Amino acid sequence: GTGHLLNRVLGRHLATALSVAGAVAGKMLSSEAIAVGAALEREDLAGARERVSSLVGRSTADLGEAEVARAVVESLAENTVDAVIASLVWASIGGAPAVLAHRAVNTLDAMVGHHSPRYEHFGWASARLDDVVNWVPARVAALAVAVVNPSRAHAVYALVRRDAPQHPSPNGGVIEAAYAAALDIQLGGTNRYGDLVEERGLLGDGRPPGVGDIARAVSLSQRIGLLCALILPPLVSMVAAA
Repeated sequence: GTGHLLNRVLGRHLATALSVAGAVAGKMLSSEAIAVGAALEREDLAGARERVSSLVGRSTADLGEAEVARAVVESLAENTVDAVIASLVWASIGGAPAVLAHRAVNTLDAMVGHHSPRYEHFGWASARLDDVVNWVPARVAALAVAVVNPSRAHAVYALVRRDAPQHPSPNGGVIEAAYAAALDIQLGGTNRYGDLVEERGLLGDGRPPGVGDIARAVSLSQRIGLLCALILPPLVSMVAAA
């Protein structure tokens, strides 16, 4: 009857809300980024290096201030896709099961999807699957970056097209190029992961990131997260009903 249908609808929305609440790590991400910025502002480079190691997988012991700031902005960009926008996209499309499936794939990639002697021939499947499930969210996020920064929208479009292919990740390059364009800075370059050196290409034509760009990147992540939270559910519902 009507009561049973209402319970099903409410249950589905509740499950989706709980799944998104459990999956979305935007607040924690912003807090960690701000903490690194605060350490840099008080000229505690050693503390900033140690703190940023919780956000990135690269070696941080020898990073200078600009490289720490770059690491924070790049982590904000990629993790805003992984932990915020992708959860909203999949919740809008498939509800709680889709959100939880995405988080499972993303967690598996974080655990074993690395280029290393230990995981090179074991984690490739989770890494490729993670690329697939984040392909649409990364591009939704880049579009949102352009929408919330209309004066830089053309630069976002141009730099994503030009520079994103240089990045080893088909999704990381898109969102990092979008952030570089929106903030008018240059991201990418050389990252060290223990003995492994990875060239990620240069994204953007601006100056190197500084400590002030961390707060700007946090604000950008929050704005695109809010935009997607407001727009995606009704948009997907409209498309499904058409």
